[in-house]
Amino acid sequence: MSLQKKNVVIIGGSFAGLSAAHYFLRHVLPSLPYKGDYHLNIVDTSKDFMYRFATPRAVVSAKLMPTSNFFFPIADAFQQYNSKTYTFINAKAVAIDTSARTITLNYEKTGAEPHELSYHALALATGTRTLSPLFSLHTTRDGAEDALKELHKRLPQARSILISGGGPTGVETAGGLGEYLNGRTSWFLSKNKKSQVKIRLLSGGKKILPRLRPAIAKQAEKYLAQVGVEVIHGRRAISSRDHDDGTTTVVLENGEVITTDIYIPAAGVQPNTEWLPHTLLNEKGYIHTNRVTLRVDDAGPRVYALGDVGSYTAGGVLDMYVAVPVALTNMKRDLLAAITSENGVPKGKDTPYKPNLSETQLVPVGRGRGVGAFRGWRLPSLVVWFIKGRKYMLNTVAVEIHSGSKWDKERI
Repeated sequence: MSLQKKNVVIIGGSFAGLSAAHYFLRHVLPSLPYKGDYHLNIVDTSKDFMYRFATPRAVVSAKLMPTSNFFFPIADAFQQYNSKTYTFINAKAVAIDTSARTITLNYEKTGAEPHELSYHALALATGTRTLSPLFSLHTTRDGAEDALKELHKRLPQARSILISGGGPTGVETAGGLGEYLNGRTSWFLSKNKKSQVKIRLLSGGKKILPRLRPAIAKQAEKYLAQVGVEVIHGRRAISSRDHDDGTTTVVLENGEVITTDIYIPAAGVQPNTEWLPHTLLNEKGYIHTNRVTLRVDDAGPRVYALGDVGSYTAGGVLDMYVAVPVALTNMKRDLLAAITSENGVPKGKDTPYKPNLSETQLVPVGRGRGVGAFRGWRLPSLVVWFIKGRKYMLNTVAVEIHSGSKWDKERI
């Protein structure tokens, strides 16, 4: 690659990062004059894209959801493009110099010396991580697989399980484990009276599934009860300690202490922004993002934030679908302006981002039931099962994101 190339850098190889990379190669790069002057660099610490939506079922059993079903090699996704137009870099971004416009990369896995990568345009799409390595990548695929294997060894002997988090991850995990370990009652019974494993789900609020209306959340709670899961509202875990006998003590914010055979934290996420300066972050550690253009104004020209790591979004793949075309269209305008405009500012109006705020969420509770809504319409359990509960959309969403087929057409 020529030293004169203008590097377009995307940090992150998950939902938003892969989508941005595909969109750039398909719709931005071909529209640029002197397109041979640009080179896309995709940077991620993992060689694999983890389709994390499938992890609640993987937690239940490797037979029900083997890891081979939801890990996809990132490099394979880009073999469809001219290899001279992009590079996948398996490294960790550890620092940024917004004045020099460079990213420092650390090659922990190979032992190579760190080096600086200059950028002409930059998309930050590092995402968030869950507290537990069961539900998101903390390091590599091996780390996630090791965590799942360790849990699966312990499940057959467990007589009590505590799960913290009343969101979709917690509910799906609790429902899946309840059905797998305790069986399921008939449609006419509200509780499983013969539960072999005591499963409790801590809900920090007054109801589970806070993005869905109370009636839908209540139905999910009924389904949980049918597989032997007790929901405890208004309780949050603040710390935990593992013991030599394999049990875990969990301390709740009200001072209550619970000892359980298995503890699964499934509440909350943390943004992957430790390597960024505080001047680019809000008080919660998310990248401070222009809510209209999706630029990171404080980082200088041609820098953007995409996906859950940005302060502009409440998170979720549907909102990411809205954001990617906006950010990449504005990137294209900025790249063209850098060539044609004296001050580098594009003429006309930016493409504005409008968040997807509709009530949309699908939550399987076990393999046969579920609750949810789509764009404000409540969905029957059978529909939730058909769309998500059967295969967790591995053949649709996972493939579309990895292959880039979601972005076959330019969206703006």
